[in-house]
Amino acid sequence: MAEPLADDFGREVTGVRVSLTDRCNFDCIYCHNEGLGDTRGPMEPSEDEMSAADVVRFLEVVEGYGVDSVKFTGGEPMLRQDLEEIIERTPDSMEVSMTTNGTFLPGRAEDLKAAGLDRVNVSQDALDPDDFAEVTKSGAYERVLEGVKAAVDAGLDPVKLNMVVFTHTAGYVEEMVEHVAENEGLQLQLIEYMPELTGKPEWNVDIGRVHDWLAKEADRVEHREMHDRKRYFVGEDADGEGGGMVEIVDPVENEEFCANCGRVRVTHEGYLKGCLNRNDDLRSMGEMSREEIAETFEAVVANRVPYYGEYLIENDDGEYEINEEYLGTPSVAD
Repeated sequence: MAEPLADDFGREVTGVRVSLTDRCNFDCIYCHNEGLGDTRGPMEPSEDEMSAADVVRFLEVVEGYGVDSVKFTGGEPMLRQDLEEIIERTPDSMEVSMTTNGTFLPGRAEDLKAAGLDRVNVSQDALDPDDFAEVTKSGAYERVLEGVKAAVDAGLDPVKLNMVVFTHTAGYVEEMVEHVAENEGLQLQLIEYMPELTGKPEWNVDIGRVHDWLAKEADRVEHREMHDRKRYFVGEDADGEGGGMVEIVDPVENEEFCANCGRVRVTHEGYLKGCLNRNDDLRSMGEMSREEIAETFEAVVANRVPYYGEYLIENDDGEYEINEEYLGTPSVAD
C-alpha cells in the first residue's frame, strides 16, 4: 500500500470521514453537522449530495495515498438508500465504520455487515426516554435500543455508544458507564461538548472532572495513540474479564489531541476540509474526476494547520482567535 501523505506538522493522513447527507430524522440540540453548523434542509434527497459513484471514486483515489479507513457520517447516513451499495463498493483495504442514531439499524444491520461494514457508533445520550427526548427532540428511544441490539446481533460489535457530555447529559454519565459494563458488546465514547461550534458556551462542563472520576472507578487505564485518548476499563473481574470500556474524546483546548489527528473530512456536497473546527479551508472537488479529487486531497493535506495552542490561540481576554501566522490560508474561494 502507498505511503500516506503527511502535512507540514508530520501528521500522516490515514483516515477520512465522509458525510453522505446533511439530512437527519433527529434534531439534537448540540448538533453542529460535522462543524458546518445546522445546515439541514428537507428530508428528501438533494441533488447536492454526492452520488454513490462519486463517493466510491473518492475512496479509490485516496486509497492510493495510503488511506486505510473510512467513517461514514451525516446527518443520518442511513437515510441514504444506497448506503449498502456504497459500503460494498468501498475498497477492500479500508476499514469501514459508521456513525448513526440507530433508528434504521433494525432490519438493515445484517445487510450492512454483509456489505462490509466493520463497526458502528450509535448516538445515545441518555437511558431514560424523557431525558433522551429532551436532548434529541425525538421520541425514538425504544427504536434506538432495538437498533443497538440489532447491530450487536449482526456482529457489528463492539458497538460504541456516543454520548456528548454537557450540562444536559453530565448527570447521566454514571448510569451510562454502568450500562456498558453490564451489557456485552457495548463500549462508551464520551465526547467533549464543543461550545465554539454550537454557540452555547453556558452548556460546557469540565471534562477533566469526568476523567478524574473514571480514573477512580476504572480497573485499568490505557493510553491510545490516536488523538492521545485515554480508555478506562470498568467492572472487570479478577481475571480482567467482562466489564466495559469507556473512552473520552476531548479535543477542546487539547493541543496533543490535534497533534495526533490523522483524518480529513468530506462534506456531503463534495468539499474537503482538513479539520472539524475549520470551514475556511473548504475545497471543492469539482466534477469529482480522479484528477480533481487527487489535486484537492493533496492541497487540503498540505494546508492542514494545528488548532488549539497554535492555529487558534487564547488572547488576553480569554477568547480564542486565529494566529496571525495562518491568516490568508487558502480557502474554497482560492
